[in-house]
Amino acid sequence: MNIAITGGTGFVGSELSKVLIERGHTLYILTRNPSRHQDETSIKYIGWLTEEAYPEKELQNVDVFVNLAGESINSGRWTEERKQRILDSRIQATKEVIRIIESLNKKPSALINASAIGYYPASQTETYTETATNKADDFLGHTVQKWEEEASKAKALGLRTAFTRFGIILGKEEGALPKMALPYKLFVGGKVGSGKQWLSWVHLKDVAEAIAFVIETSTISGPVNITAPHPYQMNDFGKVLAQVLGRPHWIPAPAFALKLALGEMSQLVLEGQKVLPKVLEEHGYRFHFPHLKPALEDIYQ
Repeated sequence: MNIAITGGTGFVGSELSKVLIERGHTLYILTRNPSRHQDETSIKYIGWLTEEAYPEKELQNVDVFVNLAGESINSGRWTEERKQRILDSRIQATKEVIRIIESLNKKPSALINASAIGYYPASQTETYTETATNKADDFLGHTVQKWEEEASKAKALGLRTAFTRFGIILGKEEGALPKMALPYKLFVGGKVGSGKQWLSWVHLKDVAEAIAFVIETSTISGPVNITAPHPYQMNDFGKVLAQVLGRPHWIPAPAFALKLALGEMSQLVLEGQKVLPKVLEEHGYRFHFPHLKPALEDIYQ
C-alpha cells in the first residue's frame, strides 16, 4: 500500500516507518522540512504546513493516511501558552489532513489518527475498554476529545476512521520512560504519589506493530486502545523498573513535591487509568510484550 504519515520522523513515527517498510509498503512522510531528509526507495518526504507546500499533488494514489502530528505533552511545564500549542498543533495538523483528503480525486480507504488514553477519566477503581463512555474533564481529556472530533470528519468523506489511543509508551531514548528511570539510575527511585494510580503502559514496538495491524485490518474502526493487556499500579511498576535496572526502590516522591516541581503536568504521573486493549485482542493482535518485565528488559538489555 501507499501510506502517508504525518509525524513520521518522530518517536512513534520513526518506529512505525521501519515496521511498514519491512512489510513492503511505500511511505509518503509529510514534514515541514523535506530538504532535511533524503528520499529512499520506499520513502518519499513531502512538504506540508508551509505557504509554498501543496502536498496533495503528490498524494493522489495514497491508500491510507496516518496522522501522528502534534507537540509532545511531556517535554516541558504546562504553561497556558504551552497547553494552547499542544492543542493547536493537533487540531491544525488534523484540519490539514482532512483538507488534503477532501482535495484528492481518489480518496484513501482509511484515516488512522493518533489519540491517547487521557480520553478516559483518572480512576483507581474503573477499568476502561473502547466501549467506555466516560470522558475526562481536564486539559488532556479535552485535548484528546477535540482531536478525535476533528479527525472524525474523515467518516463523512467515506473513510474508515480509527482513533489509536496510546497508553504510556515505553522506549529507551524518548517518551516518559527516561524521566521515570532517571531517579532509579541516581539511586533515589521510589513510590510516586500514592503509588496506587494505574499506569497503562505499552512497548514502542507494540505501538508500531499495532498501528500497522489497524492499517491492514479493514474491519477495525473507531477507538482502539493501544496499551499492553497487563497494566500496573505505579508502585508495582516502579518495583519492576528498579529490579530491571538493578537499583533500589526506596525513596518516595510525595505528590505535593511533584505538583510543586511540575505544576499541572504532574497529573501524568500522579493520576492514571486502567485501560485494556479489547479491540486489538478481539481482532487477533498478539502483543510482542504483554508483560512489563520482559518489555523493560528488552529496552535496557
